[in-house]
Amino acid sequence: MKQWIFRLLGKGPEAVVVTFSSGEPELCRRMAEEVRRLVPGRRHFVATAENWAELKHELKPYRIGLAPVMLTREANPLRRAAYRLAPHKILAYNSRLERHHLHFDLASLLFWRGVPLDRIYLRPWWWPWKKRECSVVPSGYRVVEGRACSACSEGRRRVAVLSPYFPFPLAHGGAVRIYNLLREMAKQFDIELFAFTDGPVEMAPVLEFCARVVLVEKPRYREPRWSTLLPPEVHEFRSPAMTQAIHEERRVFGFQTLQVEYTQLAEYGAEYGGDILVEHDVTFDLFKQIARRERTLSAAWDVFRWRRFETRALRQFPRVVVMSEKDAEMVGVPSVVIPNGVDLKRFRAAPEAPGERLLFIGSFRHFPNVAAYRFFTEEVWPLLRDKFPQMSLTVVSGADYLTYWRAFTDSPEPAPDPRIRLLGFVNDVRPLYVESNLVLAPTTVSAGTNVKVLEAMAMERAVVSTSSGCAGLGLLHGHSVWVADSAVAFAAGVATLINDPERRQQMARAAYGVALRNFDWAAIGEKQRALLHALTIMDVR
Repeated sequence: MKQWIFRLLGKGPEAVVVTFSSGEPELCRRMAEEVRRLVPGRRHFVATAENWAELKHELKPYRIGLAPVMLTREANPLRRAAYRLAPHKILAYNSRLERHHLHFDLASLLFWRGVPLDRIYLRPWWWPWKKRECSVVPSGYRVVEGRACSACSEGRRRVAVLSPYFPFPLAHGGAVRIYNLLREMAKQFDIELFAFTDGPVEMAPVLEFCARVVLVEKPRYREPRWSTLLPPEVHEFRSPAMTQAIHEERRVFGFQTLQVEYTQLAEYGAEYGGDILVEHDVTFDLFKQIARRERTLSAAWDVFRWRRFETRALRQFPRVVVMSEKDAEMVGVPSVVIPNGVDLKRFRAAPEAPGERLLFIGSFRHFPNVAAYRFFTEEVWPLLRDKFPQMSLTVVSGADYLTYWRAFTDSPEPAPDPRIRLLGFVNDVRPLYVESNLVLAPTTVSAGTNVKVLEAMAMERAVVSTSSGCAGLGLLHGHSVWVADSAVAFAAGVATLINDPERRQQMARAAYGVALRNFDWAAIGEKQRALLHALTIMDVR
């Protein structure tokens, strides 16, 4: 009967798969390969701009059972043809190679508009209909006694530090800062670390100097990013378990001072009498830079939310710590500058071998580093690649870098290049500095100060940076750093220093002198301890 009906309609009884190459050719090729694996028992056709005129006549006897298409922002005649020929059989792919069957519903509209697959079913808590996904907030916490606990005494003041992540391994600048200052604080104070986790952690190095460590599993926040007045990053760390841990540990361990790392955790300090708020970034300034570049309604909404939340949070703490004098001017409240630093005993200057090797270190979990990588590889690298055939680039992008890449971009992974070595987490980056000739900091948006620039300075490697990449470090263009903000100027700076080894070595030595004078963790640790002592005196009074 089925064969008779379709023969009457002039169609074959078996449905075929027609993949419409309506986007970037390489992504469409990968889409077609995946569709062949997903539907192995059907006949497959691939429609392209070149063969569509002939193929549409060849398809007349067939019934289309599945029509994969690539969604892009640009109009495409092949995509229109797919919608016309098989409107109920569309399997849509986005540029991340995520797929979704298009129907006449809200989820399909969101996917068609470019919302990532894992967010198309998210609905605000106030949504009137049943939600498909809800936030998950784990309960309970774990307390681990540190190896330094036996050294605790009544004469030492007890200090709690609250962090949005466990500060080891030293995979990004924030972890480097927290780890080193915990170690410095522990010289005169008994430290209890409260940290959110999203997986197993290597605790031994931190337990060497922390009296107690409290671990709380990070909530899984599942709300649309636009839907709340508070920034979504604040909601991501709202945890009754952490609230309970701080309340009970204040009684059990008896800490007298609470230092909160990062603005998104400021609500805990406001609730429990936080003493110090550490502004690793002036976050509203970071989002303001993004809004200036993107000029979208969502970017403006982020700036409004962050400015509103952050300015209120800053007024609730007796002490605010910033990374530089530039940040101190922006926060609008009295603040203490305790800069980022570098371990000068660990990062030692090493001789430079001849070559044209570039190095960029920047964890992709921090989205400005993804933007920096894209700026360099998409705009600067094409200006250098042909002029320097021996030039190579090594990138340290941190753990799970593809996960963060897909979250912050519209592609499944960075475009491959045989002269770009893309590494994940690297336990020890010092050998990479040793083998490099030039270090890059091509950040287009940034706040705070960059630890990777300080490490390059300590290793005596010249740095080419944007203005934001080296802001707050007291470096001078042409003397201790090369500053360039446009793609042409950045490429010119790289070319100039690669062609002039003597000049880049002079620049590297000047930068090392700045690191030696201003950014040794031992000296910075004294500033941190002085701040804690000042709070002790204030409490006594």
